[in-house]
Amino acid sequence: MDKLTVEEAKRLNGTMVTEEHLKLHAANVAACMGAMARHFGEDKEHWEAVGYLHDYDYEKYPEEHLAHTEEPLREAGVPEEDIRAILSHGYGICTDVEPLSAMEKSLFTVDELSGIIQAAARMRPNGITDMEVKSFMKKWKDKKFAAKCDRPLILKGCEMLGMDIKDVSEICISGMKEHAAELQLTGTEE
Repeated sequence: MDKLTVEEAKRLNGTMVTEEHLKLHAANVAACMGAMARHFGEDKEHWEAVGYLHDYDYEKYPEEHLAHTEEPLREAGVPEEDIRAILSHGYGICTDVEPLSAMEKSLFTVDELSGIIQAAARMRPNGITDMEVKSFMKKWKDKKFAAKCDRPLILKGCEMLGMDIKDVSEICISGMKEHAAELQLTGTEE
């Protein structure tokens, strides 16, 4: 394959991932990656596909995350550039593949960031549909909110991108708004 598509990413991910919350996380990261691609003037669908597939082996091998990704994806015909991007999101945690390209740095950053945005959106009556970056930043500053999300790692990613957390968050929120229904973030108000 010349380039990973969202359809192919979903098919491959489906061979390994069965838990709904992990599929939802994949979709959240994909939405953020699409928005980051647009920001950098890159191929939105391609970046979304890489985002969707980033946790390919996590459900089956949580203690060996990314150790069971490279070979199966290579055998499936996923391009080397995309495999490298996927491996780089574990930089300093479970891989030594340093994020170098804008795609790699974006994936490294939005993986955790999407979790905090998702958590913040779930607390709102209209979900993400009317969330502004200002109200999100209040949640971001509250260290007790979504405490499991690694804020220092997100800030390290923003630094790699040469961007402010507020700007990256704004891009990700806009990307997630486009997929609000799929991400189950339309809120509780009928």
